[in-house]
Amino acid sequence: MSDALNRLDLLDLDSDLADDDRLMRDTVRKFANDRLRPHIREWFEDGTLPARELAQEFGALGVLGMHLHGYGCQGATASQYGLVCAEVEAVDSGLRSLVSVQGSLAMYAIYAYGSEEQKERWLPGMAKGELIGCFGLTEPDSGSDPGSMRTRAVRDGGDWIISGNKMWITNGSLADVAVVWARTDEGVRGFLVERGTPGFSAPDVHHKISLRASVTSELILDDVRVPDANRLPEATGLKGPLGCLTEARFGIVWGVTGAARDALAATLDYAGSRTQFGKPIAGFQLTQRKLAEMAVSLQQTQLTARRLGELKDAGRIAPHQVSFGKFANVRAALEICREARSILGGSGITTEYPVLRHAVNLETVYTYEGTHEVHTLILGSQLTGIDAFR
Repeated sequence: MSDALNRLDLLDLDSDLADDDRLMRDTVRKFANDRLRPHIREWFEDGTLPARELAQEFGALGVLGMHLHGYGCQGATASQYGLVCAEVEAVDSGLRSLVSVQGSLAMYAIYAYGSEEQKERWLPGMAKGELIGCFGLTEPDSGSDPGSMRTRAVRDGGDWIISGNKMWITNGSLADVAVVWARTDEGVRGFLVERGTPGFSAPDVHHKISLRASVTSELILDDVRVPDANRLPEATGLKGPLGCLTEARFGIVWGVTGAARDALAATLDYAGSRTQFGKPIAGFQLTQRKLAEMAVSLQQTQLTARRLGELKDAGRIAPHQVSFGKFANVRAALEICREARSILGGSGITTEYPVLRHAVNLETVYTYEGTHEVHTLILGSQLTGIDAFR
């Protein structure tokens, strides 16, 4: 596989990595190959994941909320965080979701919009993986249009009473704290709902075809009472949750390059060893054309991720640029995995090879944290100055 990775770096991008970046990338790659890769097939087939155990291992590795500063977080660069996302998603998108929901949604919401008391209480434990968070925005009837959410919070003295449902919540049933967004008379606000609060439950979603190595839940809030101290004081309106989504989408832009790279590397190895008509199928023109097109597309996704990393590290990244990355990279990664499957033939439909597993996972990534259609319209609005959402 290492030889295949080298051959796929046609533009020699690896040589431009700074020493610190390469060390971090290689450390996480080794952890992923030694700890995660040997088990991912079983986890995916069984629809299980030792998420709490892995969260603590990720915490010990220092990758949970690694791009945040203080409170036990590394304060790494955005590009370093991106490299980590790529290495984790090279094993499975569900594992990267565990990392990014923890760090870029739950932790970031508290970091960006929470009080100092909330940050001190939650972030150090979450950075260690000892505490797990989730992010409750999407609802059964409110996905791409979060402004139509039905979850409501009503003041009752010094408390809030929250009622509603959230759906497709990664880490939901594991979470020690859920960041829940709700309508109030003062607009959309965010609340920290702790595990065990009366009226709060998080049943898991079963029978998934995609992201099977990930915990997905529904959040049920039945007149849940939380104190005003659990409200995120700096989050007002939809800018709060949308800001968190932009943060998380950045990790997706990088992560999917890992999934595509892993699928293509496995396919390149297979094509070199699979013999038909007296020679390896890698020697046939049609196969070489597929491999060439996929390799070029892969490097284009990596270049897009690196450019967005440069912009984010410079403090100049804009939401539409992150949408550019998700629009381009998820689509390209999905197309790479589908084409790679065709080279593997019948072997490509089994979990012996990672290709179709990556493809079905990417079907979910294509939809979550902004559907492909939503990012299309964001780019269209940026280009024309006309909002086509309504």
